[in-house]
Amino acid sequence: MGRFMGTETEYGITTPSDPTLSPLITSTHAVVAYAAMHTSARSRWDYAEEHPLKDARGYDLQRYRTVPVVDPNAIGVANVVTTNGARYYVDHGHPEYSSPEVDNAWDAMLYDAAGDLYLRQSMDDIRDLWDEGISVLDGAAPCPPIKFYKNNVDGKGQSYGSHENYQYSRHTDFAAVVEGLIPFFVTRQVIVGAGRVGIGRESEHAGFQISQRADYFEQEISLETTLNRGIINTRDEPHADATQFRRLHVIIGDANMSQYSNFLKMGMTKLMLDAIEVGVDFSDLTIQDPVAELQRISHDPTCTHKLLLANGRRCTAIEVLREIRDRVQGLPNEGDVDKRVLALWAEVLDDLAVDPLRTADRLDWTAKWALVRSFMDRGVAADDPKLKMIDIQYADIDPAKSLYHALVRKGSIRTLVGDEEIAHAAKNPPRNSRAYFRGKVTEKFGEEIAASSWQSIVFRIEDRMVRVPLDDVNGWTYEQTAQIINRATTASELLNALGYKHV
Repeated sequence: MGRFMGTETEYGITTPSDPTLSPLITSTHAVVAYAAMHTSARSRWDYAEEHPLKDARGYDLQRYRTVPVVDPNAIGVANVVTTNGARYYVDHGHPEYSSPEVDNAWDAMLYDAAGDLYLRQSMDDIRDLWDEGISVLDGAAPCPPIKFYKNNVDGKGQSYGSHENYQYSRHTDFAAVVEGLIPFFVTRQVIVGAGRVGIGRESEHAGFQISQRADYFEQEISLETTLNRGIINTRDEPHADATQFRRLHVIIGDANMSQYSNFLKMGMTKLMLDAIEVGVDFSDLTIQDPVAELQRISHDPTCTHKLLLANGRRCTAIEVLREIRDRVQGLPNEGDVDKRVLALWAEVLDDLAVDPLRTADRLDWTAKWALVRSFMDRGVAADDPKLKMIDIQYADIDPAKSLYHALVRKGSIRTLVGDEEIAHAAKNPPRNSRAYFRGKVTEKFGEEIAASSWQSIVFRIEDRMVRVPLDDVNGWTYEQTAQIINRATTASELLNALGYKHV
């Protein structure tokens, strides 16, 4: 069975020649430079359907209902909708890529990887503009060359997000979602962690840990994403028909370079939601102190720590994940992608149980741990800055500088898809979701689009604005709209063909 999902990645950004520059400014340069050099026209983001303070537990912290109208070039909020149906924008002082909606974990992994190409293109654009002495921002000096990192911490106490989103039925008991997902999220890091040099929020202690984000979580459940972070985020903002669906907004994951880690991260979580929706019971896996165990597991790269369950039982993260896998296997409507997830899930757990480093050819944290161990075996101290450089350089998205990409070229890390498939995903939207319509009309009718969002496109037809709602995530697909889009030569023709006869 399919389930719509996608990712949001905030990238680390720096300007090596001038580290004092504000990332708010440099991130805006990056997004606007890409938009100026690769799109014919820009629309603003339509915030009318955004409700980030609405809580799944039944209340709303929103204090006002004024919908902001934001210039797509504005400092700190620059925005562009890409031709693959994604969104590339500035959020919390970072460049962020939000992938288009897809209905399986394989495509989710592929379209997440496509985001790196947008950031690399921005990096090249900024360098070219710098060489020519050109600024894309009014009243601002040209931006010096920038670097991007697909990581989650700056080593100085700040963490930024790599979020996942999954659509699920509003009729699902939210208490069951919490009960099942907390033990899963606490333990899945041994498969999907990105690895980190340093212990504590500010890396105040020397050492290596499994997860980039574990030290930044404070409670089990929370609405916030930048402070007082909870293992379960309760944001109730479905970006779809709110009477039928919720969107699980997952903030506890790491940003992954590894295609295996990303595929398993999305695929395992999808299967968990499938199981919860059909009533599979996970109550016996409730953890006594989830936040503390999240960090204890992360701080133990041997994967031998035994966490305490509420029923008094002790078991390792590997053992918990093995039990979870057994329960989500064989669910109704299990598809081919699900079967591949289950096979890799079992394979990775078996290898982790023997020796975590046996997975260094597939998983981020063990690949990074192997690099760190190789230096320490040669006498490098655990607190040596060289080890932190390994951490950072692993996540560099520039293939010429990235340790991850160097390991791929060497054959030390395996991949699931090739560069051509990723490049295709960066240019083309998925065919089986509303992202197809969003991406294609943005490419063809960009000059006639006033605003876009996940749930709508607002067309500018002469002196009128015509809003096309896209509430149905599995609507507006290639099969439903490709011929209409191809035949239309103007947005007015498109809208007439779609049944907007008043245009």
